[in-house]
This record gives sequence, C-alpha cells and structure tokens, in this order.
Amino acid sequence: MTPTRRPTLADVAHEVGVSAKTVSRVLNEDGPSSAETRRRVLEAVARLGFQPNLMARSIRTGGPDTTVGLVVPDVGNPFFASVAGGIEDAVHARGLTLLMGSSDDDPEREQALIDTFLARRVSVLMVAPAVGAEHSRLRAHRAAGMPVVFLDRPGAGMTTDTVVSTNRSGTREGVAHLIAYGHRRIGFVGDLPVRLYTRRERLAGYREALAAAGLRHDRALIAGAHDSASAADATARLLDQPDPPTALLSGNNNMTLGVLTELARSGRKDVAVVAFDDVPMASILEPALTVVAQNPTAVGETAGAIAVERLAGDRSRARTVSVETRLIPRGSGELAPTAGQVNATG
Repeated sequence: MTPTRRPTLADVAHEVGVSAKTVSRVLNEDGPSSAETRRRVLEAVARLGFQPNLMARSIRTGGPDTTVGLVVPDVGNPFFASVAGGIEDAVHARGLTLLMGSSDDDPEREQALIDTFLARRVSVLMVAPAVGAEHSRLRAHRAAGMPVVFLDRPGAGMTTDTVVSTNRSGTREGVAHLIAYGHRRIGFVGDLPVRLYTRRERLAGYREALAAAGLRHDRALIAGAHDSASAADATARLLDQPDPPTALLSGNNNMTLGVLTELARSGRKDVAVVAFDDVPMASILEPALTVVAQNPTAVGETAGAIAVERLAGDRSRARTVSVETRLIPRGSGELAPTAGQVNATG
C-alpha cells in the first residue's frame, strides 16, 4: 500500500521502546550503546522502512550525501544533459548527489525508473514526463514530504512544482522574425506525437504569430517527425509541394538536424531557417543558424533550487516557473525570400 507518510525517528524509538536520542546515537554511531540495543534498533529501522533524514544530518554534521532521482526521456540529448548539469550545480553545495535514468519517452519505463528511485528512498524526485505517463500515485509521496519537480513538461494527475521554457512565446518570436524578413509561407517541422506538451506549445506560438500578421494557417505546412531522419523526410515533402514554404521553423534540436540534412542534400540555400533549441556548431554553419535558444542549465538550476527550498521546509503552494528563451539571429533566419519564391507563392 502506498505510504501516507514516511516513518520517523520517533516511530522507530516507539517500536523499540527506547528514546529518540538512543535511536539517533545508534544510527549516527556517535555514542555508546549495547549490542542488543543496536540490534533491535536496526531491525526496527528495516521493519518500518525508516529512512534517516540525510539532508538534515549533513547540514548538522557534514555527514553523508542524500540523493536526487532524475528521470529524463533521453540522456543523450544535449538539452537534458545541460538540465542535469544545472541541477547538480544547484544541489551540490547542500550535500545532494544526482542519480539519473532515461525513460526513452516510454511511460512504462519511466514508471519503472520512478519505482526504483522510490525504493532507494531518494530525497527528491525530478521527472521530465514521457507522453502518456500518469503521476497521481506520487501525490502521497509529495504529501509525506518528498519534493517532486517536473521538468520541461508538466506531469499528469497531480499538481506540483514545474519548470518549463517559454515555448509558446519563444516560437512566436521566431516566426515573427521570419515574417519581418518577408516570408509568408512558413513551414513547421515538429516532434511527434502531437500530444507532446512542447510540440503543442510551440505549434500554438507558430499559429499565433501567423494570426498576428494576418496570415492564413495552412495545415499543409505542418509536418511531424520522430527523429532527425524522419525530419529530413518531412522537410523534403514540404519543399516538394506545388506551393512550398520559403522558410522553416524547426521544433527542437533533433528536428533541426533533419532539416539541415535535407537542405544540404538538396543544395537548397534559399530557404530561411529558425530553430527552436540551439545546436552544437550552429555558429559555424553556412549560413550560421538562427535559433530560439532555451536555457537548459537555468531550467536545471531553478528546479534544483526549488528542491532545496522544499527540503529546508518550504510548504508554500506548488508553482510553475517559466525560464525565458532568447532569439539569436545568426544568418539563416535573416534570408529574405527570392523574387522567384515570391512570384511562385503569390
């Protein structure tokens, strides 16, 4: 049965019939105790599933670390690697150690990882949710005092602290930038599935920018992909249309790799590109890549800071924090449509 609260030092003391001070002395090995008392205390700890508050103990005595469990969709994605680095920066000074696992964006695998972290009795649980995952069972753990923080995407079935990027307004700014350079046919290459929170928000920003400029939303200009290879195929299909886009907005770093691969393969240097997410070596491409850059390190640092505050006793209402994106013009998003493209699209 899911616990309603974590066993306390007082529970162990009551179970053994000794004082809380005696239990603390046994667990911290900081004073005399008989072999029999030590045996009974340790048996009660195992029986009750008691987890010492290592955070408090490390603050008091410089004792051992406690742990933060982090579940991300893909540990190989540079975005999530930077998020993890930000978390470590925020929690290291407070004696916390980060453990990370990849769900491969699979709800069942995510749940297995969460169960593993809970079995290890992590002090903090952080999750970048997989599409279709459900998190209501974590309510009891949060109510028992374990901080739960969602990253990049909100969770489902519970309200807790969440840290995301400004996906909608960032994409809106990127599309408006292309419109300002004269583009009227702008394609969107986004991640699948369509239920993915970041895709929904970025597509909403794309549509809002078109509407603000009085441009028609054409579903034929929207393409979805699962990875960089399918994003390249999607880009080829968009550009093969009778009335193709003159510019593209790529929805994340994997989509961008596919878009750039197809443009290079087909020798197309006349298509403007704005990418959501920065990518390695973006500044040395020809032309250099214009991006709506997220700040994944700040996402991680913000989440880590919230977790530390919760562990220190902050019981305020759950909050959602949005970390600002930034448009970085480098060249690819500043290409104006050619006269031939303008005539072709009307």
